[in-house]
Amino acid sequence: MKSADQLKIILNRIEGKPYGFYRDIKGWYDFDNFMLNIDYIQPDPFAPPSQVAARISRDVAGFPPELYDSPIRRIALEDCLTRHFYHQARKVARGKRGSGRSGLLAIDKPSQEVLMRTAMVINDDWVEARFVVGLPARGRRISVRDAIEIFFDEIPELVRRTLLYSNLDGKLLKKFVDLSEDSDYIRGKLPERGLVGFVGDGSILPRMSGIDDRPLPDEKAVSFQSPPELEVSFDCPRRGEVRGMGIPRGVTLIVGGGYHGKSTLLEALEKGAYNHIPGDGREMVVTVPESVKIRAEDG
Repeated sequence: MKSADQLKIILNRIEGKPYGFYRDIKGWYDFDNFMLNIDYIQPDPFAPPSQVAARISRDVAGFPPELYDSPIRRIALEDCLTRHFYHQARKVARGKRGSGRSGLLAIDKPSQEVLMRTAMVINDDWVEARFVVGLPARGRRISVRDAIEIFFDEIPELVRRTLLYSNLDGKLLKKFVDLSEDSDYIRGKLPERGLVGFVGDGSILPRMSGIDDRPLPDEKAVSFQSPPELEVSFDCPRRGEVRGMGIPRGVTLIVGGGYHGKSTLLEALEKGAYNHIPGDGREMVVTVPESVKIRAEDG
């Protein structure tokens, strides 16, 4: 493994050369408190960006083991860190500087669902963030000053802000992973209760729009309340008792007038096979994992 100083030496050597010389920087570099892997080099400033990873040891990262001591909690923690990295990258990175995708520094943008991701990986030895960098160029000539800014200023700052537990909100991380554990607990209990779905009381089901999956603001939305005849409760391991509507196995018909929320309820149940982030409104909307949406053809 090369040192960070060697990366700077290579960059200075290829200053102003054709873009293809960026391939000389491929490999692992030791930045003292983290390791940087420049894994894939884009062939051109207009091509899809280069793939980079920052890896920090578990001891340095300092995440309490109870945050990732089960598969569902590990997935939730990885998802939460991915979101934090995404938002911090937008603050830390200076953005486009040069031709094509020059200056880009970004990670996959997560949706409202908590999913297993490859952008952030946590195991017993290290924490690794995998992201993309648009290697800077002026025209098709290497711009070393901008590259040094990305590798030696922006990426180390991102690592400091997002991969060190001491710099994060521990209560938020715990809330995030606890929520996923509770949702998964309910999902596992549905079959033995003869249910295929559950909608918790107080859930906010309406979305901002058909293309925006964020929740409608509280002042505009009506929270869900279970009809008494379908009300059930679950004693979750983290948040305790949760009450709401249980949907029994079999055929359930949803009826109502126009704009009364029939489709909104169905769309929420459609996503109930996945856990959701805190504040989404559908945190306690849960369906069995094998549930799928089926739509009949018109006519």
